[in-house]
Amino acid sequence: MRARLSIVAGLVAGIATAVAILGGILAFAPEPGPAVTPAPQPSIAEATEAASPAPSNSPSAAPSASVAPSGGAGASIDTGALFGVGKPAPDLVVPQVGGGTIDLASLRGKPVWVNFMATWCPPCIDEFPLMSGFAARYGDDGLVILAIDVKEEEGAVAAFADRLNATFPLGLDGDGSSAERWGAAAALPVHFWVDKDGIVRDAALGGIGPDVMARGLQSILPGVTVNP
Repeated sequence: MRARLSIVAGLVAGIATAVAILGGILAFAPEPGPAVTPAPQPSIAEATEAASPAPSNSPSAAPSASVAPSGGAGASIDTGALFGVGKPAPDLVVPQVGGGTIDLASLRGKPVWVNFMATWCPPCIDEFPLMSGFAARYGDDGLVILAIDVKEEEGAVAAFADRLNATFPLGLDGDGSSAERWGAAAALPVHFWVDKDGIVRDAALGGIGPDVMARGLQSILPGVTVNP
């Protein structure tokens, strides 16, 4: 009996010691703080958007306006400024294919269509028959058409005119100086419509059709209805 009581007393003493130790641990342990939830990280798209500068509210400069060439094709260009529309036509004196001389000044009082061209130019091949058609229709209204070949031999130009049945005079700008004076040296063909007073009224880069040709002719044939 006495041995059993000793065992029970030992157990009680052990439990008390354990409780005392546990209490000491709890007493010195730091109090837990509030739970912290990690902040969500922005996505790549959100981060990029945040880094981009905000659009300015100040008005941007308006783009400068330009005028498309009369042909309507290709890059926009101000033909008026480039080809002297509204200004007196430059001098033009060149040898004529087949003999003689073409002198624009001698044609004052007549509406004149001046075309700088070359036989190697594909648009020139397409345009010549159309030009011959206009020459036939509006010759009685005083229209004169001049085709000025740039930097080619007379034989090649004459053969070109014969092959296309050209009905208007062709001139030879052998050194290209006339084309340079008219601002037509950079690209061929180039068309100019000069009124009876010698003023350039319209101009167009080549590769044009009958509608643009008619518009150019209308500018130098006042009182005449020009149809494409």
